Amino acid sequence: MRHNEKSEGPSVRVLRVGEQVRHVLSEILARGDVHDDVLAKHPVSVTEVRMSPDLRHATIFVKPLLGRDEEAVIKALRTNTAYLQREVAHRIRMKYAAKLKFLPDESFDEASHIDKLLRDPKVARDLGPAEGE
Repeated sequence: MRHNEKSEGPSVRVLRVGEQVRHVLSEILARGDVHDDVLAKHPVSVTEVRMSPDLRHATIFVKPLLGRDEEAVIKALRTNTAYLQREVAHRIRMKYAAKLKFLPDESFDEASHIDKLLRDPKVARDLGPAEGE
């Protein structure tokens, strides 16, 4: 590792560009700029964008409203990736148009699953105060 490299995670620039990409994609999807029947029927939240250190790749985590028809929404986004890449590159004016990769955001499902586990009476009993305390 060179002495000027950091191992703490993404740089401020990478995080800033990721947030810009998230805002641009959110705006495009909210305004209905993508002419796709599936995307027109399903509002989509862009929950996170992770940029590669060289800013050439963006992994976009999305969640359709109420989590309905997630597979169809992801497929529609992937079908329209070329258009979305052009729009993002045009609006952010980066040296290279980042390649976009759409993935479902599983964090809500994971949090819901953990919450459900913690509410289970057996787990709640185990987490409660020990008898005799």
